[in-house]
Amino acid sequence: MQTSFSEAQLRDPDTAESNRILRTCVHCGFCTATCPTFVLLGDELDSPRGRIYLIKDMLENGRPATPEVVKHVDRCLSCLSCMTTCPSGVHYMHLVDHARRHIEETYQRPPAEKALRRLLSLLLPYPRRFRLALRGGVLGKRLAGLIPGDNQTVRRLRAMLKLAPDAIPAPSPVERPAVHRAEGTRRGRVALLTGCAQQVLAPSINEATIRLLTRMGIEVVVTRGQGCCGALDHHMGHHDPAMRLARANIEAWHAEITGEGLDAIVINASGCGTTVKDYGFMFRAEPGDIAGKAAQVAALAMDVSEVLAKFGYEPTRDNPGLTVAYHAACSLQHGQMITGVPKDLLKRAGFAVKEPAESHLCCGSAGTYNLLQPEISARLRERKLENLHRTRADLVASGNIGCLTQLGGGGLPLVHTVELLDWMAGGPEPPPVAAVRAARAAA
Repeated sequence: MQTSFSEAQLRDPDTAESNRILRTCVHCGFCTATCPTFVLLGDELDSPRGRIYLIKDMLENGRPATPEVVKHVDRCLSCLSCMTTCPSGVHYMHLVDHARRHIEETYQRPPAEKALRRLLSLLLPYPRRFRLALRGGVLGKRLAGLIPGDNQTVRRLRAMLKLAPDAIPAPSPVERPAVHRAEGTRRGRVALLTGCAQQVLAPSINEATIRLLTRMGIEVVVTRGQGCCGALDHHMGHHDPAMRLARANIEAWHAEITGEGLDAIVINASGCGTTVKDYGFMFRAEPGDIAGKAAQVAALAMDVSEVLAKFGYEPTRDNPGLTVAYHAACSLQHGQMITGVPKDLLKRAGFAVKEPAESHLCCGSAGTYNLLQPEISARLRERKLENLHRTRADLVASGNIGCLTQLGGGGLPLVHTVELLDWMAGGPEPPPVAAVRAARAAA
């Protein structure tokens, strides 16, 4: 693709990177076949190739985002399936992230939408605030059908209430700063990202991660000062809040790296993992020593499945005789290019593993997408649930809290992959597994 950015424009590191990415694209259109929004809507502008043209025109001419550009960029899930498909290696993620930042800096959104985005930014990355908001959501969920009107704001409000859980788990003590000692001889030392929304919605995931790793002889550190990875703000184009959250994590983990040392920074929410692994790029042009620290942190970031494979996970229980449908989170299979490792671990644990049709297509969660684009998200959810049901598996496993929340209430028992692996290595039986086994015994 030919570009015509000026020398002055190219002095900006983000514009220079977008120019490089745009020049990589050869217009082949392979990306359209795997783009969820193009598959659903059939509009070229709702494909990666179409969005690339819109972004190029906007950035090259240095003009504010138009309503048309905003509409189609907002519809992008950032599932990154296009990057897996692209034969030319177009790094679409960095391009669309730059476009989103430009949109937020130059486009005046309607007041209701602007307020909603601001509210999500103020609530979701902060567990205490999010927990309080969910308590109100539990009550409001019962009244969702009574909300009058059918405009976009009302539909988004209904989507938010629908996603609210029926009950909120109690806070877990494992989220507090602490060192969880390894059992037996210490084989490694890692830091754990406890996350933000996940620790409120499903604290059992972090609990299972710590139990399993410490049993394997790995010391797990929950560092003081860490918090949200910044992904939710980053993908809404909120640059400064995202960088502030990321910087806090970098400083907290770097102190451990230069202190007792770390073998890995373990992340059990794949959406977070994709962002933390990108910290080096995000901070590449920042002044001071933060760029070097960010690169060190990014190099140590690993999905929990990678860590378990590295340290030789082995089950201790007998074969459970259960079939698991593995739902590959987009951020794991496309963002981090991790495809076989989680399935191999599940098989090693004794599960029969099935993969649903169209496993490359997003379930519609995508961070805050299911709140901001509820109609498209709902269609993708139903499509994903249909494919999962067709596997006739006993359980569905996934490595991302967003996917597990999105697919909840769809008639399928859902479990995080690490909870199944922890159970098979001596941990407690996850409630969805217990329900499946009880139903089978009663049949």
